Amino acid sequence: MESTLLLAEEVAVQAAKAAGAVARNLFQQGIAVKEKDESGDLLTEADLLAEQIILHSIRAIFPEHQIRSEESGWSGVEGDWLWLVDPLDGTNNFAIGLPVFGVSITLIYRSEPVLGVIYDTMQDKLYVANRSRGATCNDTLLAIPPKPVPSRLTIGWIQGHKVQHDMRASGLRHHLESSSKRLLRLWAPTMQWAMLAQGQIDGIVLYNSEGDDLYSGVLLVREAGGLVMDFEGRPFEGMNPEPYIVACPPDRKEAMLKLVQEGLAVETPL
Repeated sequence: MESTLLLAEEVAVQAAKAAGAVARNLFQQGIAVKEKDESGDLLTEADLLAEQIILHSIRAIFPEHQIRSEESGWSGVEGDWLWLVDPLDGTNNFAIGLPVFGVSITLIYRSEPVLGVIYDTMQDKLYVANRSRGATCNDTLLAIPPKPVPSRLTIGWIQGHKVQHDMRASGLRHHLESSSKRLLRLWAPTMQWAMLAQGQIDGIVLYNSEGDDLYSGVLLVREAGGLVMDFEGRPFEGMNPEPYIVACPPDRKEAMLKLVQEGLAVETPL
């Protein structure tokens, strides 16, 4: 398994950088954009070209592994190994000229993320997380730095498309926004996970958003020393098709869980 992971990291890193270069070169070039579903989510030429690069790279070395990718869906035969690919996390940002987007590649072994690679395309920052072996940013060891807990937290919010009109989600989001210093919604979840792993924000609340960009961020934060929990404070492990997550440094656990539980208790009008 160790040799597989070492080779997988090499493949994922090279593929992420190549895919990122495609998006960077096409950024603000007026390429075709279309809506790909009723949620209003977008698809661009950059998504498809970046995906082709990544899938070709994985299949060339690991033809026996299954892949789930953002645009093309499932391929390969089910087994112990599963790759999750989001070739352009932040397509909506890319389409409107906002330089906040990246690449996410995750390798899952028996339903547990073991390798996560995130490439912040415009800042040229490469994040790599290996289960139980730590995390790096551009080959420098990454650890959430200790800082005093502020009186009001800066929190990242991530929600799935299917909960856009969920009143419980709206109530929680409103409470977090009114009770925190700032509530961030970047439209590029992996960029928020990277911010948390660097200690730039105090926590993340994720409401039912399981996608191909999720587990690389979960692994990155965990390997950087952060906690990743469900809304009750229990460790979030494995894969979950409907995840509800709180992530933060250990010293912000109580404050984050308190905010979330207060927000869930607020009654919302029908």
